[in-house]
Amino acid sequence: MLLAEVAQATQRLADAGVPSPRTDAEELAAFVHGVKRGELHSVKDSDFDARYWEVIARREAREPLQHITGRAYFRYLELQVGPGVFVPRPETESVVGWAIDAVRAMDVVEPCIVDLCTGSGAIALALAQEVPRSRVHAVELSEDALRWTRKNVEGSRVELRQGDALTAFPDLDGQVDLVISNPPYIPLTEWEYVAPEARDHDPELALFSGEDGLDLIRGLERTAHRLLRPGGVVVVEHADTQGGQVPWIFAEDRGWTDAADHPDLNNRPRFATARKALP
Repeated sequence: MLLAEVAQATQRLADAGVPSPRTDAEELAAFVHGVKRGELHSVKDSDFDARYWEVIARREAREPLQHITGRAYFRYLELQVGPGVFVPRPETESVVGWAIDAVRAMDVVEPCIVDLCTGSGAIALALAQEVPRSRVHAVELSEDALRWTRKNVEGSRVELRQGDALTAFPDLDGQVDLVISNPPYIPLTEWEYVAPEARDHDPELALFSGEDGLDLIRGLERTAHRLLRPGGVVVVEHADTQGGQVPWIFAEDRGWTDAADHPDLNNRPRFATARKALP
């Protein structure tokens, strides 16, 4: 019976325009019935929980899956998320993967890493977990987001601060090996084209940044240059439509070298990197 209900729910979600209807129908069935997705077949007909249709209705209305379940998966992490914090996206996993490889290639015993605009803490926590001797610092401005960040970083090695990414960590100037950020980068003119899950539920502070979407990235370029040691690396996520523009922000005449763009797993331009020039 449950699998028949999941099939019916899948159709409802597909009709509502949900991008991954089958996955979401299964995730919600597993969530309501307290099992893993791969164990749905083990739920007896008599154990079917009618609350399933309540959560399907919420997802049908384009409430994010992660807000309904209260959890988001990112690389090897399970994070707590909900209203007020940006839900981490799969495309950011490839950004973090590149950063991890870059830090390992540095051959620094205890690399110093800064995550600007940390949101849920996904990037900072992934780096702390996968680069075991790293010292990871993260900053977030929004008090609403920080309620979730604090829950996620509790018990980890991530040092979390509240503040503006543009002025953060003056005590680390010139000492950081890697600066990473998934900042807001959607142009204000694109508001109507943003998926309802993001537009109606993610905080605006985490989404939009000026007419071309690059306002904060321009500011972060100066922050990264201030924080990094010579030879240190910056990694910044951006929209797939901004591929040609972001590397130019990290120009040679502003103290950078090796500025480049990189694709995500769908081969779309997704993040820019640059190295602070040696004196």
